[in-house]
Amino acid sequence: MTSNELKNRTKEFAKAIIRLAEKLPNNRVGWIIADQIMRSGTSVASNYRAVCRAKSDRDFIHKMGTVLEEADESLFWLEMIHELNLIRETSEILYLFKEADELVAIFVASIKTVKKRTNHKS
Repeated sequence: MTSNELKNRTKEFAKAIIRLAEKLPNNRVGWIIADQIMRSGTSVASNYRAVCRAKSDRDFIHKMGTVLEEADESLFWLEMIHELNLIRETSEILYLFKEADELVAIFVASIKTVKKRTNHKS
């Protein structure tokens, strides 16, 4: 997958998270969780764009670590939404679980690849 394809994929993930957040209940719990998942879910896309501008392998690893943390946090909030039954549309939640899980796997693999390459240079 190219960096442009991953930019688009993370942006689509962010948009799907925003649409999901709009469906959360209009109460204190819904507002808090909507705020949290929108922050982490959109941060995946915005921070991945920063990864694409990394100045070095070390910078790449650092920035990709942030993207990984935000994707994992998004998974946490998706779990909370699902376990608290805050949205009835389980197909949407299942899609986002799958996408977040796949993105986490991609980010972990990318970090491992660059770390491995960096260690071989030393």
